[in-house]
Amino acid sequence: MRPGEVLGQAARLASSGLLLQVLFRLITFVLNAFILRFLSKEIVGIVNVRLTLLYSTTIFLAREAFRRACLSGSTQRDWSQTLNLLWLTVPLGVFWSVFLGWAWLQLLAVPDPDIIPHYGTGVVLFGFSAVVELLGEPFWVLAQAHMFVKLKVIAESLSVILKSVLTAFLVLCLPHWGLYIFSLAQLFYTAVLVLCYVIYFTKLLGSPDSAKQQVLPVSRMTDLLPNITRSRAFVNWEEAKLTWSFFKQSFLKQILTEGERYVMTFLNVLNFGDQGPVLLRAYCLYVLLLAINGVTECFTFAAMSKEEVDRYNFTMLALSSSFLLLSYLLTHWCGSVGFILANCFNMGIRITQSLCFIHRYYRKSPHKPLAGLFLSPVLLGAFALSGGITAVSEVFLCCERGWPAMLMHVAVGALCLGATLGIAFLTETKLIHFLRTQLGVSRLTDKTM
Repeated sequence: MRPGEVLGQAARLASSGLLLQVLFRLITFVLNAFILRFLSKEIVGIVNVRLTLLYSTTIFLAREAFRRACLSGSTQRDWSQTLNLLWLTVPLGVFWSVFLGWAWLQLLAVPDPDIIPHYGTGVVLFGFSAVVELLGEPFWVLAQAHMFVKLKVIAESLSVILKSVLTAFLVLCLPHWGLYIFSLAQLFYTAVLVLCYVIYFTKLLGSPDSAKQQVLPVSRMTDLLPNITRSRAFVNWEEAKLTWSFFKQSFLKQILTEGERYVMTFLNVLNFGDQGPVLLRAYCLYVLLLAINGVTECFTFAAMSKEEVDRYNFTMLALSSSFLLLSYLLTHWCGSVGFILANCFNMGIRITQSLCFIHRYYRKSPHKPLAGLFLSPVLLGAFALSGGITAVSEVFLCCERGWPAMLMHVAVGALCLGATLGIAFLTETKLIHFLRTQLGVSRLTDKTM
């Protein structure tokens, strides 16, 4: 694949990932709104905070470092050793699910079974679903390395949609099942996700005339299984060392990025009282900072030397301590919003560190990548005007003036969003040109393959 084609496929992969995240968030929002009509907010809170955190932490600790190590560098490698390394995520996932499941059941206060029944079963099934998802890790990495974009989109979309349908059906027909509903739906989601990848590769490797099959480093399904031979080591030790390095970095990153949820879980803070709107506004700021930090920190880690990464990891460790202290103080000062404000402060510090590194990195270069952070005055004015209009609309149309007024408030928000996106399309010409160029290249590549 030529460099332009690789860049186009990467841009398409990133855009499809973004669209998937938006789709998943919308589905989750609608699903939660539906569920709250039939189940208590305590059950939904336990699922969204405790059980989801158990699942995501197990998945992250078991596979994140392996993914980063096995996707770094060229696809020209000994894939049998790489696949062997990836299969180690399964026993590692079993360890983390058992350990974290024990912590969730023994160290955390168990909810009242009369209010939240089947909590223990929920912990076990969410941990087991994480292990099931790890069974598809070798398939996922192989597909990602060779940029099978459609496979990722179809597999994840189908899994989420079927999970949502199953959840809605069980909530409607068997609401007394409580946490059984979400546990079974989560296990169903991971099973469908893994099956999509297995079925795809089974069909692909069964048709040797396929163009995609020709570029794969495996020729049959048994090549994807662990392979032990005496002629070479079980894994590539350079990849294994890189995995360990990424694991140390990812462990600290998990503490910092998920710190709010860990504090909420272990302090059992689930009731936000009357701070809902304020909480959501603060979270919007946090999401903006997350987006900026994602871009700047990604480049920073890619460009840093090993010594610089080690120093940065030490700094992140110090940040984790200050974050916990700040979370405690801000929670006492302004309630649940304090968690989000502490995360905003944490993200701001990390963004500042990354910006300083990028500035030093390009100091003697004619390129000025940080200039992309500065939006046009017209777009900034559109943001400010939209904020003012929606604030006035909230006062006069929301939220206790009946459904017609609420629908008008939503319509005002939609119009402001459309106008802002239109202005962004007209002012951010470099971004639009990049997307058009790269997505156009990727579509042309698909047609010629």
